[in-house]
This record gives sequence, C-alpha cells and structure tokens, in this order.
Amino acid sequence: MELAHSLLLNEEAYNQLGEFQKAEFIFEWLRFLEKLLPVTSRADVREKQKKLAEQLISLLNSSPGPPTRRLIAKNLAILYSIGDAFSVYQTVDKCNELIRSKDDSPSYLPTKLAAVVCLGYLYKKLGRILGNSFTDTVGNVLKAVKNAESQGRYEIMLSLQNILNGLGAAATPCHRDIYKAARSCLTDRSMAVRCAAAKCLLELQKEAVFMWSTDLDSVATLCFKSFDGSNYDVRIAVSKLLGTVLARAVTCKQATASTRQNVRKISLDEAMELLGTGFLRGSSGFLRAGGDILKGISSVSRDIRVGVTQAYVVFVSTLGGQWLERNFSSLLSHILDLVSQSHPKAIQTQMDAICCRRCISFILRATVGGLLGEKAQIAAAKEICQAIWKLKKVVDVVMSDGNLETRIGTTDVTASQHVLVCVLHELGSLVHGLSTTAAPLLQDSSTGVLDAVISVILHPSVSVRLAAAWCLRCIAVALPSYVSPLLDRCIERLSALKSSPEAVTGYSFAVAALLGAVKHCPLGIPHGKGKVIMTVAEDLLCSASQNSRISIQRTQAGWLLVASLMTLGPAVVQHYLPRMLLLWKCVFPLSPKDLETERSRGDSFTWQVTLEGRAGALCAIKTFVSYCGGLLTDEVVQRLLPPLPCAVDLLTRLPSMHKIYGNALKIPAMTYRHRLYELLALLPPKTYEERFCAILKELVADFTATDNQMAASTFLLPPLCHQDDLLLLGPFLQETDHRFIEEQLLLGSNIAGGSLEYDPYSIYEKAAEGDSVPKPLPPALSVISAAVRLFGVIFSHVPESQRLQVLDKLLASIKQTKGARQQTVQLNIVSAFSSFLKHLASCKGSLGPEEVRRPALTLVMGALESNNPLLRCAAAESLARLAQVVADSAFTAGLAQVSFDKLKSARDVVSRTGHSLALGSLYRYLGGIGSTQHLNACVGILYTLSQDNTSPDVQTWALHSLSLIIDSAGPLYHVHVEPTLSLVVMLLLTVPPAYAEVHQSLGRCLNALITTLGPELQGSKTAVSALRTSCLLGCAVMQDNPDCLVQAQAISCLQQLHMFAPRHVNLSSLVSCLCVNLCSSYLLLRRAVLACLRQLVQREAAEVSEHAVTFVKDCREDFTPEINIREVGLEGALLSLLDKELDQRLCQDIKETLSHMLTSVAVEKLSFWLKLCKDVLAASADFTSVASVDTTQEEEGAKEDDDVLTSESDERSHPFTNPKWSTRVFAAECVCKIISHCENAGRAHFDITLAQERKQRDSRDDFLVLHLADLIRMAFMAATDHSDQLRLSGLQTLLVVVRRFASVPEPEFPGHVILEQYQANVGAALRPAFAPETPPDVTAKACQVCSAWIASGVVSDLNDLRRVHQLLISSLTKVQAGKEAQSQLYNESASTMEILAVLKAWAEVYIVAVEREKKQSDAHKQTLTITNSTDESYRDLTSSADGLLDLVQADLGTLSKLWLAALQDFALLTLPSEYASQLPVEGGAFYTAETIENARPHYHNSWALILYATALWLTSTGFLVVDPDEGVTNLSRPVTPTTMCQDSSSRAAVKSPEDVNTDIFHLILGISVEFLCSPRSDAAMENITACLHALQAFLDVPWPRSKIGGDQELGVELLNVLHRLILTRESPDIQLATLEVVRQILFAAQEHVREKRRSAEVDDGAAEKETLPEFGEGKDTGGLVPGKSLVFATLELCVCILVRQLPQLNPKVTGSPAVKAGKPQLLSESGSRLVSAALVILSDIPSVCSPEGSVSVLPTILYLIIGVLRETAVKLPDGQLPLTAAASLQALKGILSSPMARAEKSRTAWTELLRSALVTVLDCWDPVDGAQQELDEVNLLTAITVFILSTSPEVITIECLQKRCIEKFKIALDSKDPVVQLKCYQLLLSIFQYPNRAVSYPYIHSLAPSIMRKLQETEKTKPENSAELQVIQEGIKVVAALIAIAEEEHRAYLVACLLPLLISFLLDENSLGSATNSARNLHEFALQNVMQIGPQYSSVFKKVMASSPTMKARLESAVKGNQESIKVKTTPKHAKNPGKSSSIQLKTNFL
Repeated sequence: MELAHSLLLNEEAYNQLGEFQKAEFIFEWLRFLEKLLPVTSRADVREKQKKLAEQLISLLNSSPGPPTRRLIAKNLAILYSIGDAFSVYQTVDKCNELIRSKDDSPSYLPTKLAAVVCLGYLYKKLGRILGNSFTDTVGNVLKAVKNAESQGRYEIMLSLQNILNGLGAAATPCHRDIYKAARSCLTDRSMAVRCAAAKCLLELQKEAVFMWSTDLDSVATLCFKSFDGSNYDVRIAVSKLLGTVLARAVTCKQATASTRQNVRKISLDEAMELLGTGFLRGSSGFLRAGGDILKGISSVSRDIRVGVTQAYVVFVSTLGGQWLERNFSSLLSHILDLVSQSHPKAIQTQMDAICCRRCISFILRATVGGLLGEKAQIAAAKEICQAIWKLKKVVDVVMSDGNLETRIGTTDVTASQHVLVCVLHELGSLVHGLSTTAAPLLQDSSTGVLDAVISVILHPSVSVRLAAAWCLRCIAVALPSYVSPLLDRCIERLSALKSSPEAVTGYSFAVAALLGAVKHCPLGIPHGKGKVIMTVAEDLLCSASQNSRISIQRTQAGWLLVASLMTLGPAVVQHYLPRMLLLWKCVFPLSPKDLETERSRGDSFTWQVTLEGRAGALCAIKTFVSYCGGLLTDEVVQRLLPPLPCAVDLLTRLPSMHKIYGNALKIPAMTYRHRLYELLALLPPKTYEERFCAILKELVADFTATDNQMAASTFLLPPLCHQDDLLLLGPFLQETDHRFIEEQLLLGSNIAGGSLEYDPYSIYEKAAEGDSVPKPLPPALSVISAAVRLFGVIFSHVPESQRLQVLDKLLASIKQTKGARQQTVQLNIVSAFSSFLKHLASCKGSLGPEEVRRPALTLVMGALESNNPLLRCAAAESLARLAQVVADSAFTAGLAQVSFDKLKSARDVVSRTGHSLALGSLYRYLGGIGSTQHLNACVGILYTLSQDNTSPDVQTWALHSLSLIIDSAGPLYHVHVEPTLSLVVMLLLTVPPAYAEVHQSLGRCLNALITTLGPELQGSKTAVSALRTSCLLGCAVMQDNPDCLVQAQAISCLQQLHMFAPRHVNLSSLVSCLCVNLCSSYLLLRRAVLACLRQLVQREAAEVSEHAVTFVKDCREDFTPEINIREVGLEGALLSLLDKELDQRLCQDIKETLSHMLTSVAVEKLSFWLKLCKDVLAASADFTSVASVDTTQEEEGAKEDDDVLTSESDERSHPFTNPKWSTRVFAAECVCKIISHCENAGRAHFDITLAQERKQRDSRDDFLVLHLADLIRMAFMAATDHSDQLRLSGLQTLLVVVRRFASVPEPEFPGHVILEQYQANVGAALRPAFAPETPPDVTAKACQVCSAWIASGVVSDLNDLRRVHQLLISSLTKVQAGKEAQSQLYNESASTMEILAVLKAWAEVYIVAVEREKKQSDAHKQTLTITNSTDESYRDLTSSADGLLDLVQADLGTLSKLWLAALQDFALLTLPSEYASQLPVEGGAFYTAETIENARPHYHNSWALILYATALWLTSTGFLVVDPDEGVTNLSRPVTPTTMCQDSSSRAAVKSPEDVNTDIFHLILGISVEFLCSPRSDAAMENITACLHALQAFLDVPWPRSKIGGDQELGVELLNVLHRLILTRESPDIQLATLEVVRQILFAAQEHVREKRRSAEVDDGAAEKETLPEFGEGKDTGGLVPGKSLVFATLELCVCILVRQLPQLNPKVTGSPAVKAGKPQLLSESGSRLVSAALVILSDIPSVCSPEGSVSVLPTILYLIIGVLRETAVKLPDGQLPLTAAASLQALKGILSSPMARAEKSRTAWTELLRSALVTVLDCWDPVDGAQQELDEVNLLTAITVFILSTSPEVITIECLQKRCIEKFKIALDSKDPVVQLKCYQLLLSIFQYPNRAVSYPYIHSLAPSIMRKLQETEKTKPENSAELQVIQEGIKVVAALIAIAEEEHRAYLVACLLPLLISFLLDENSLGSATNSARNLHEFALQNVMQIGPQYSSVFKKVMASSPTMKARLESAVKGNQESIKVKTTPKHAKNPGKSSSIQLKTNFL
C-alpha cells in the first residue's frame, strides 16, 4: 500500500494487482492524493496536471464504487482549483457526455453515477469559474433524472445540491427547473432519494426566493406528502427543510421585497397556520384520504403528524432562543389550539388524542426546555400558568351552569382536557428542570402556580386530574420544601370534599404522586405524615360502601394511597404493616364457598367496585414487595399468602362473569388480571405452586383470546431479543432525540402510545429513563405483557410432563387461527416461550425429555420464518437459548444443520434472514458450535449471503450474523480474518450508500475484526501491516458515508484501533472528525463521538485539545459548529454541549471526558480552566444580588468587595449564555478538583512569594494562589445562588479554599495571611445559608465552613470574627429550642443532621480555641524563661486566642450538655441490633425512634469531634461539675425531649457527682474503645485522631487517671485496643497519638502504685519496713501474666513500634540473639519521634512493677534501649546526637537511676543485669567479623558515662569493667576528630567531679597524665580553627577541675604543670594585633584562667613565676596589651576608670 502514496498513480504496481486489490489500491491512492494536493506547490501540480487529470478521468470510466467516485470527484475539483483551470471544460464536457450515453446496462451505471458526482464537486469547488456552462450541465443532469433508477436519482439530487452550493446566486436561471425535479424526488419511492431531494431543496432555498414566498404553500404541501410513509431519516431531512423555509419566510428582510415586487413576507401566524394545517389535515391532496374518511379512520397518518412536529421544532430552533422569548405566547396559543375543541377531528378518538398530546408536549419540551435559559423558562412557566387559569375559567362556567340545556356544553370540558394535560406536563417538566432555581416562580403570588395546578385537580376529566397530580409531583421533586405543605393541603381537601367523586380521585392522585416524589427528596418528609395518610386511606376504604355514587372512587383512592405509601420504604412502612395486612386480609373472601355466595349475590355495579378494590389491594401488595424487600420475613410472607388462592379462583371466574354482566366489567377485569399477574411474578413461585394449573390455563387463554386484535410486537419482543440484534431493525428501535414521538409509529396504527390515564397507579412510580412522564400501556397490552412475564416464571417451575401438554395446546391454537389473528397469537405465544427460556437459562433448569423439545422446536422454527422481522429476531434468540438449556451438542449441531440446509435451498428473503441470524445467535450462546468445521461452514454460507446484492436485507442480516460469530469465536477466527476483512472492505467500496443498513452491519463486522486482532495490530510484519491498512481504509470509507449511524460505527472502529495501535491512527484527523460531529442531530453519533473522546483524553488530553483548536482555525470548509471551539477550546465546547444535552448517558460521558482532561492538563492550563469555570458560574449570576455584599461592614471593605465581585461583569458577551444549574454545579465541582490537583503539583501554588518569583522568571508559569480572588468569587457566586445544589457546591468550594489557603502569609503585611482581605466575602457567602427558610443540608454545610473559617485563624480581630460567630450562635439557639420548634417541612432526620452539624462546628471551634491557648501558654513559658518581660506583640497574640476561647466560653454550659446528649445518643445507636429493645421508646435527644436508621449516618459523621470537645471541656473543669443542681441532673441523663422542658422536682433521685462522673467516664471510654476496636477500613483518619486526642485530654485529669489506674483490666483492655490500632494504621500521626495515650495509661498506673505504697507506709509506720506488702506488678514472684498484665501489654506495644522501625532489633530476623549489627541508620523524622516516644514509655515501666517484677522485665528493656542506641548511633556533623540516640540515653539514665536498682529485694539481680548491659555497650566497639564498626564513639562514650554516673558504685567498680571503660576513653582522647576529643573531655569532667571517689579516682589516675600530655603537645601546634580551640579550652577546664579536687599535697604540682602551659598561650601586645581569631581567643581564655589561678594558689604561682623570668615577662606584657585594648574599647564610656577595676571587669565578663 505504500506504493499508492505518490502524486501520480503508480500504474506499474497497479497493474500487478488482482481485481479486488486494485479497488483498494485506487482508494488508498485517492485518499492520499486528497491530503497531498492542497499541500503541494502550484508549480509541481501544474507540471503533472495533464497526466494526473488523465488518470483520474480514466478512473471515471472504470466503474468506480460509491466512495471511490466521490474521492475522484473531490480530487479533480482540488486539482483544477490549484492547477490550471482551462482544461476543466473538457472534463465537464466529458462528464456530460458520459451522462448522455444511451448505455443502460448495470455495468455502465457506476460510470454514469461517477460522472454525476464529479460534476457536483467540480461546480461546488470552482463555482463561478464554470458559470457560463452550468445551464447546459444542469439541463443535461435534469434530463437524466427522468429515466434514472433510484441510485441515479439519489446521486443527481446530491450533485445538484453541490452545484447550487458552488454557484450561489448565479444559478438563478435554473432554480425553477431544479425545483420541479426535486419536487418529484421528494415523494420518491426510495427513502434515500427523498432525503437527498430534501438536502437539495434546502440548498436551493438559500437563493430561490420563490420557495419561501410565492410557492411557500406548495412547498409545505409537498413536505407533508413527503412525510407520508417516510422513515426517520426522511422526517429529519424534510422537517429541517420545512422548518428552515418557514423561518426564512417569517424573518426575510424587506430589502429583497423592494427589488422584486412579488415577494411577500408572511406573518408568524400564517407560517404557524401552514404547519398547523399539516398537523391537522396532513397531505390532504392525496386520493387515499377520501377512502379513509369513508372507512371512518382518522385521515392524518401518524408519520405526517410526527414529521410536522419535528418541523415545528426546527422552525423555532432556527429562529432561536431570543425570538422564542419574545414570541412565546403566540407560539403557545397556536400549539395548544391544535388539541383544543376548535379541531375536534384531531382528537376524536383517545388514540388520536394521546398521539397529538405527545406531539404538542414534544414541541414544548424541545423548544422551551432546549432553547431557553433559566430566566426565560420562568417567564414561559408564567405564560403557561396564565393558560391554565383561562381554561379553568371556561370549565368553571360550564360546570357551574345548572341549567340542563346548557349542560350539553360539557363537550367543551372534555375538549379542553387535552390542552390542560399538555400544559400541565410542560409546567411540571419546566419546574423539574429548574429545580430549586424555580423558587421565585412559586413564591410569586401574582402567578399563583400552585393554586392554578391545585385548582384543576377537580377537573371532570381523569387525564387532567392525573396530569395535575404529576405536575405537583414534579414541583415537589424540584423543591423538596414544598412536599410537606402540599401533602397537608391535599389531605385536608381530600378529607373536606369526601363526597365529591372528582375531589376524591383528584386529591388521592395528588397525594400518591407527592408520596412518589419523596424518594427523590433526600431530606424526606416528617414521619407522622405516613400515619395521617394511612388513616385517611382506611377511612376511605371503610366509607366506600356508604354512598354508592362514589364507591368506586373511594375504593380506588383508598388503595392508591396505601400503595403509594409503600414507596416510602421499609423504615416507614414497618410501622403500618399490621394495618395494611389486615386490610389485605379483609378484601378477599376467606374460602371458595364465600366466593361462590358472593358471585351469586352481586350485580354489575358491585362487581365493578369489588374488582377495583381487589385490583388496588393487589397493586398495594405488589408495591410493598418491590419497595420493602427488607420486611419480607417468612412470617410476613405467610400472612400475605392466605388471600392468594381466592384471588386466583376469582381470576378463573372472570370470563363467565363477563358473559353475565357484559362490557361494563371488561376494563376492571383486565386491570384485575394485570395486577394479579404482576404480583405473582414477584412472589416466590413455591408459595402458590398448587395453583399453577389454573393460572397457566388463564395465561394460555389470554395469549389466544379471540377478541385480542392488537399485535404489539414492538413492546413485547424487544426486551426478549438481544440488544445487539435490534440494530437490524433500522433506526426503529434505536435511541434518538425524537424517541418520545417516534415511538408512536412503532406501535402500529391501531394502538396508541402509553399514557397516564391507562393506569393511575403509575403516578407514584418513577418514569422510565428518558421519559418525563410515566407511560403505562393500554390495559389490553399491559395484561399480555404481564402474562408473558408470569408465563416465563411459572412455566420454568412446572413439572416437565405438564410442559408437553401446554406446548401442544399452544401450537394447536396457532394452527387454528388465520391471517392477522394468527400473527397476533403467534406473537404472544413466542413472546411467552422466549420469556420462559430466558428464565430457565437464568435459573439453570433443563427443558425436559425429547418429546418436549419437538413442539418447542416447531414453535420457534415457525416464528423464524415469520414476516415480522422483530419476531424473527426473537425466534433466533429463542433458538439459541433453547440449545443453551438443552445443552446437548448433537441437538445443537442438528439445529445448525437445519439452518444450513434452509439457507442452501431457500430463495425467499424471510427464510434467509431468519436462518442466517439463527446461526449467529447459536454461536453467541454456545461459543464455537463444537468444532471448527462448523465455523468454516457458517462463515462460508454467510460470505455467500453477504454478497447477494439483489437483497440488501439478506446482506444486512448475514453480515450481522457474521459479526456475532467473529465476536464469539475469538482466537478460533484468526484463520478467517484476512478473507473476511477483504470481503468487508470490498462491500464497503461497492454497496451503494443508500443501503445504510448494509453499511452498518459492515461496520459491526469491522469492529469485531479489530477486536479479534487486538494488540496484534501494533505489529510491523507485512501481513499485519496490510491488515491494519485495510482496517483504516474501511474506517475511512465509513467516515465518508452520508448516514450518521455508519459514521458512528466508523468512529467506534477508530476508537478500537486507537486503543490497540495508537501510533497508526492519525489523531488530528480523528479529532477533527469528532469536532465536526460533536453537535450532530443524531443521538447515537454524538454518543459515539463522546465515547471516543473519553478514551482519547485519558491518554493524550493535551494533544486532543490542541488538535481541536488547530482544526477549527485551519478549517477552510464552511464548518460552523454550534459551539465555538475557537474561543473556548474543546473543553469549553464540551461544557456548552453538557448544558444543551438532554440525554443522561451522554451527559455522564461529557463529565467524565472533562474530568480526565482536567486531571491531565488543568495545572498546565490553569488560567484557561479557571476562566472556563468562572464564565460558566458568572454567566447566570444575578449581579444585582451579588453586588450588595455586606451592608453591615465598614465602607472600604464593602467597596473592595464590590470590585472583586462585579469587575468585568457585562462588558463583553459571555461564551456561555444562561447555563443550567446542573452545568454550574459541575463547574463548581471542577474548581474543587483543580485545587486538589494543584495541591499535588507543588508548593508554589500555595505560596504567593514563591509564585510571584517564579512568575517573574517565566511569565508562562501560572499558580493557583495568584487566582485566589477568582476562587473566592466563584465560591461566593455559587454559594449565594438560587439553586440549593449549587449552594452546596459553592460552600464546599469555599471550604476547600479556606482550608488550603488559611496559612498562606501575605508578603506585603507581615503577620497577616492572604485570605484576611476576603473576610467580607466569606461572611456574605455564609449569611444566606442561615436564613430560616434554608434547607437543613445547606445550613449543615455552612456550619462546617463557619467552623473551618473560625478555626483557620485567618481573622485575628475579634470584632471581625463575631460576624461569623454570630451565625453559629443563631443556629445554636435553634438547636436549644428543641424538637417542638423544628420545621415540619422535612423528615426528623434532617433536623438531626442540622443539629449535629451545628454541634460539630462548635466542637471544632472550641478544640481550636483550646489548642491555641495551650500553644500560647507554652510559648509564654518559653518567653518567660528567655526574657523576663512580655512585650506588646505577645499580648496581641494571647488576646486573640483568649478572645476565641472567651467567645465559646459564654455558651459552653449549653454546649457541654448538648454534646453529652449527642454522645449518649451515639452510644445508644452503636449498640448491636440485639439490644434494640433497650433503646428509649421515644428516641434520643436529637433523633426520634422512627427515624433511627436515617439518623445513624449523621451521628457517624460528627461524633469524633464532639467527643474530643467534650473531653477537653471535662479536662478544663477537672471533672468537677460546677453547679450541682443543674449540672448533675443534666449530665446524668440524656437531654431527651421529656427532660428538656421539665424541672428537677419531677425527676428520679438526683445522682451524686461521683456517679455522674462515673457515667460520663464510661460513656466517653466506651465510645472510644468501641470505635478503636474495629474502625472500619473507610473510617476517616481525622476520626481516629480526634478519638485518640480525646483520650489524651481525658487522661490529663487526675480523676479519670485514678479510675484507669485502679482498674488494671480496663487498662490492659485499652492497651490491647491501642496495640491493634498500631498494627492496622500506618499513619505516623496516629501512632504517635496512640503512644501518648499509652504513656498516660502507664502514668495512671504509676500514680496508683505510688499512692498505694504511700498509704501503706503511712498505715504501717516506718518501723516494719521489711514486712511491707509488695505493690506493683509481679508481686513477690515476678511473674507477668499475658492478657492480664499491664506491663506485658505495654511492652508488647513498644516492641511492636520499635521492631517496625528497626527490624534488626528482632532476634528472629537477625538469626541469633547476638544481633549481627549492620550499619547504624538514621530514621526518618516521624520514625525517630515514634522510637523516642516508645523509649520514654519503656523507661517508665519498672516503676509500675514490684521489685521482683522489675527484675523480670529489666533484660528486655535494656536490650531494646541499647539496641536502639546501637542501631541509630550515626555520626552527625558538629557532634549532635540523633533524636533516637538522645532518647535512648535519656531512657537509659531513667532505668539506671530507678529506685528498684537500690531496693533490697531486687538489688543484686539489677546489679548483675546492669553490668551485663554495660558489657554489651562496650562490646559495641569491638569489630564484628573482622570489620570495624562505624558507630559514633560520642554516643557510646556518653552511654558509658551515664552508667558511671547513674548506677550504684558496686555496678561499675569491678576492675575488669573499669579497665575496659578507661580503655575506651583513652582511645577517644587519641582520636583525630576534634569533636570526639571535645566530647570526651566534657564527659571526663563530669566523671572526675563525681562525688564518690571509689568511682572517680581510677579514672583520674589512669587518664589525667594522658590529658596533661595532650595539652602539652598543643603548646607546639597552635589551634588552627574553632574546633581545635574548643578542645584545648575543654582540656584546660578538666585540669582546672582536677586541681580543685586534688588533695593539698598534689595540688602544687598540678598548678605548676598548668601555669607554664597557660602562659605559653599568651600573646604580647605586638603580636595580639596580627594574631588569628583562634589565637586571640585562646590568649584571652588563658589570661582569664591565669588571673583566676593566680590569686587562688598564690604561693605556688609566685614560686613558678620566680623560677622562670621569661614566663613572668611574657605574662606582664600580655596583661599590658590586654589593658591597652580594653582602654581603647571603653574610652568613650569609662575614660576615668582606673586600671584595676578594668581587670575585675574582664573577669566578670569572661565568666
């Protein structure tokens, strides 16, 4: 194929190929040429133009296929437009000549068509250049139309469209001729020709004025004719033509009128009148119409009506949204007039009326719902309301007129009903779409929406009453706050007007509809409403028999209310279950005998009432079973069953009753059947198996009933066919934007679509996806549908023997009928049988013996050859399922063989399509029918069939079947891939484009092939490359196909290719294709585009976005998308599409695509994304409300705020006009996502200084912090919107912003943060959320933001904080008001949510206040230690913290009670279900018993912070309840509703404070332990942390500590829980917090032991110390019991922490008890902190043990401490100690100085153990395996020193140990490292000064000489740096200390040694100036020491001085020099000071 990539056709390569390869080669070359020509230089093109043109024209003669001819034409046009145009005339003549040719043979046809196409493209591209030749050309082409066949007519029409496009106004002379030709084609037999003609006329009307002026009427009539008998594509094309022409006629400018006098502008009314005529009378020119009128059938065929409906929508859409706003009222009145009494013909039958109503609803929905923004929609809703009021008046007049003669006018009433239904449905949909943004509309009293809707509830027509009820339901779903008031209002009216039949049904419909709405309102309704409704329902049912005039209505209403109540779910229904079961029991007679007597007694009317009641009861139980599955216990099922046998008996008697009472019972009987079937299908079949036979008989009778003429295949069969097979039936069953009206055409002429009045009980059900209103089918169809489902269930549970009889009976009944009836019966039976097979397969049953298979097979085979394609589909599916349940390979092979034989012999289309699909289905269910030869046979036969070009249907089905086989065969298919691919590409290149369904099947095959090849497509072998090229070529052909569904297939094929071989798919051309189709009018194409985009952006978001923008910029063709990609990029285009799109699945895809794009590129394109979100949010923000931000604040604040919010408001038009609230919510969510992505992208996004620096460095960089103003502004706009959902999103955004930016400092004002300037905005955004009418969920969210804002510390000034604080206080007041004050609008759990949110918010504020105060008091302590005064800034700091605490303090009394009450509630709610009986009957403080389940999640959400706050409060009060009267009583019991308002006198005896405290103690501890025992894996980390912090605070107080210390079991249990927490949670913060709690528990135990010891000593007196009982663990044996021992539990926990951080500590890991030390390692900061905390705990353990116990644990503790020291003793610069080493030394010191080491019972054991420990430390130095350790000597020396100084002398005075220790110090003294030397001197100094001489003397004797020697050495080598200097100084200090310690006789010697050394360091005045820093410092230090020693030891000093004159001289000169320098320094201040005082000053300075 590479050879095809050249400018000229490579003829040599071409001639070597086979026939088929040639076609591929040519197509590939032409594709390449089309891309190459525009980018080739003009000179090159001209050079080769002649040859190229010849090649292209010769191809015209070679019978090219459709795609090829289109490419030849395009290339010729491009060639002449780039190269020389002079030879184009020859080409045009050549084409004309080809068209004129008389050769009519089929083989010549492609050449003719190619010439036609070629002309079209030449004129389109070159236009006026060819101007003078066009008349001949057009004439020639038009002549050809007359005798062309359909393909020719199709191509000619499209070519004429192109010619008109190219020539524009120049083609005027031919306009009339073209118009005439197109007119005849517009009513052509072939649908493709009609579409093409419509496109041609659409092009023509751009210039041909007559089409929308003089000939407008005839154009309209022509379009109506074209709609007749049309298909979906024709309706789309022709409605576009008609709508556009009319829109043109209405808007045409007067300018054209002046130039041509005959142009008349028509008014809007006239235009609509024209459309109306089509709608009402259709194409009345038809001869057929007369015949229809005679037959009494409605003369307008449905397809005309549907077509005109679409034309209305196109008409309005073309004129646009603004036009619609201005002209809505006239449009509305015109449309409503179509179904009013002025046109009784349109609505003469119920079916017609329903169809017309659907059309009207569709027009309103598509225009009002699709084109108008929210404000305009509200205006439209007001118009609609006016219409309702007008109609209401008409009805009132007619109804109130008592005169019988004028009562005849009730026809007016019935006629107005249809208008009202349409209007109410639209009003409902409008409000539903607007959601909470519709609030102003409903609050507007002048419009009176609710009054209008409720007023028509009493309308005489049932359909209007139902529509009004549905409208109320929509209002309730949109505005949940209205549900409760509306329910009250309707129930009140229902009770008041019980005697009016209209009121009873109307208001019961309304109540049922409102109850159905509750499940869509998360906040629910008050629980008590259910009780009221149940009572009303019972009352209606009981009073039904009192007044026969309204018996039926009351019965229906009663059961309807019961049934709708069931939708509230188990939590509500369980309270009314007994009452409902009682009603159920009473509605049926108890025994067959009663039924018999009943039957003999009744008359027609009583039976109507009875059946209505029983059907209602069955429906109520059905609803109960489907909505309350949780309540279906065995006991309840047993109570449901008794009436069932009687219900079935009644079913069997219905036919005989029908005979007796006639048609009056027909509908009630059908309804009863339907309900019973539905209920039985839901119940377990076992429960009624003894009645199977009776039920089956009835079902069979239903399927074969003689009076059932409705053949409703389109609703029975689709659910039973495979979804993929439905594609075969064309666009009929596919989803389209017009599904709502197109559905009517599916059902056949004698069936109406579904409508609410067929089944009032569906009023509370959810409408199916895509429907705005439920559409139950007519009773006759519903019964069949329910019977089919039930047959499936029952028949799969019937014994196999019975199956045979039933099947035989069914077959016989098909044979007995004839004609249309036979089809209906067959359809019903096949549906039922398919349903049975589906059930059987799903429950893995078997069909039965051979004899059952036979009739089953006969049944299916008969249907497989039915004329109804849908039935063939279902039969093929059933055949495969039959094989699946038989599961016998021989049987399957037999079935396949039957189909093979049929396909070989049969010639009729029906058999060939049916059997070819059967093969595919068999393969699909049994994956590879056993063997490959079967596969080969299948493929062979299907190949042949798919090439049968005489029948496109056969090709379509065969190819579809082939695609199923490819899919199912998987790898087995590999051998066939190549030939199949060749076949597919060949067919794509040759099948005419008019056969779109063949192309769609080819697309499915190609898709399956690509999937089969999979990742192999990436390969580079020649074979793979050829396959890949073929795939790409196939996709290219399909992309050029005019059919949108084929283009959708092409896109999904390319999507697959991109997944498997991304490098080989040209991304830019794919993206441009996607952009073009983004706004296609075909839903499936839009879905394909988005599915593909979603996949592409996951991998290459940035590239896709760039390609889209580039494509739009470079777009040379007139691509004007509805969405401006150029301005807002692909992302913006998708957002706009999201706003306009109504299909839910597509919207989901768009959201996912945008989310992926955001994830990939939001951080790089930050400004762009934020601007997008801002535009969407600002486009609809009501700036008048936004500007007035905060009137209470200071002026400048307000000003600045206005700037932030109203800048750049409306100077330019927004890219987004009036986006819907849902789009704005999505934009707000995007902002939150952007913030979280920036968080992961680096610190600069949250650091303004860094961001500004980097922005200056590179202006392309962008950081989030620079857009803070925008973020706040967006959050503000969203938070103050009308839409509640948007307010929630806005508050969430605000919360995220506050949390992320709270700590970002403001560089211009140090000490302030960047958010501080926005406090006015934050306050203003929060205030509306606390208004009384705000829903609780918004207030709850706002509380969260308030607490975050206060806690963030942004605002330090209390006055500023007060604003937000005030909001929290207002909500606290609301909480205190108790349950009585709660709003009755929502469920009680909603107020639980709000109350807990308020308490949680206060808890957070309190926690922060306490923490801040604690921090500041710590800081205060530090500052006090550093400086003795507190400065101003410190005062400021404390004031804000204290202030915050003061703010909370005022309410703490109230809060603490509420917190405790909430915790008590939470504790009760966490009890396991078996304790349910112990819960308070009336509920808790903040929840009611009935709403317990709904309340639980709210408690789970908020308990942790409340717990922490309560613990802090208890800590602050020290657990002392201050006010005994109030405090005790309120804390001892929960603040339940009963206790809230009573005084203490009526209560139980008051508990003592001790009891109260104990209760609180157990409450807090219980909640904590319960939670920490098993925190769910999804438990939030902050909950765990809060819980641990609460325990810490709790244990800070002595009283709880004493409780835990005194109860060892409790302590152990707590420790075990904490241990488990450490094992399951990795977070260092949690582990640290846990260790802190462990430390406190240990401390509590220490206190307890200490207290017991103290009291024992006091009791026993000091005399008999020996006999003191042992306290502490281990008693006198030293044994610790695991599980009972606190010490053991603590040790376990510490070991766990240590071994996790340092696995080497575990002897098992290292292989032996003597750990092979690896290299010491430095732990991470968190690891170090954990280890340190664990060591602190370890060192405290011995103090809790008895002496014997301490001996047991000591080895472990020492092993761990020394182990940590050894493993982490890393050398750090400057001799610092690592944190862990310091901690282990500290712990070691703690252990060594423990009193246990000296206690007599443990002393000896301790001494031995401590010696061993010292040996271990000393051993650390020794080389292991010959390798020297890399330990830090400083750490080990320090450890030795700690041993020496902290233990009793007997431990370390053993000679061998002392020797080793001294040895280590000697080595250290000789170290080359000054740091080690320094540390060594410091340590020795402390050892030498140790008071016990037995310890210190050996060290002095051994080490003092070495020290002196070292110092004398330094006399020669002077220090060169500060480190060496420090070493010398420390050495001198050690010698000075030795002098002080030495005995008198040795002292003189030491001084004599030291003085010469010191003097040698002195400098004279000359050298002092030039000396280095080190030398000068040493000089000063030495001088100071000399000055000290001299006076102290004067005699020795004098002796030494006398003995050495040089020394004396040196000293004198040094002193002199020093005095000189001091003089110089102090002259200005102390000039008069004598020298002596200065020397004294020198001394004090140096000290």
